[in-house]
Amino acid sequence: MTQSLHDIVINALEEVKAIDITSIDVRELTDVMDTMVVATGSSNRQVKSLASNVAVEGKKAGYHLIGVEGDDTSEWILVDFGDVIIHVMLPVTRAFYDLERLWALRPGDRPQSADDELNAQSNGE
Repeated sequence: MTQSLHDIVINALEEVKAIDITSIDVRELTDVMDTMVVATGSSNRQVKSLASNVAVEGKKAGYHLIGVEGDDTSEWILVDFGDVIIHVMLPVTRAFYDLERLWALRPGDRPQSADDELNAQSNGE
């Protein structure tokens, strides 16, 4: 295993023309994984091809594939290699879940809801 899993994943996504590949280092946020990669496919067929290519190339390089979820509908497929988790989605699904923003938030960054704001005003804050 001379090439890093992260590099293999990125290359596999680029090979099948993934759109907007984003890699997020989440080591400080969770012990479950080190890196999350998010990519978009333009159709269900491309999403499935992207996820499949990632799984095949990772296994071919000797990395252990834990599992693949979501390939039945191919709107959002998760490919789990343990330390690297890959999310391949359709554009509308990616925009709706906005994983990049979600994983960029820190506990103190939580946006205030309207209820929080009203409670703060009623308490004189």
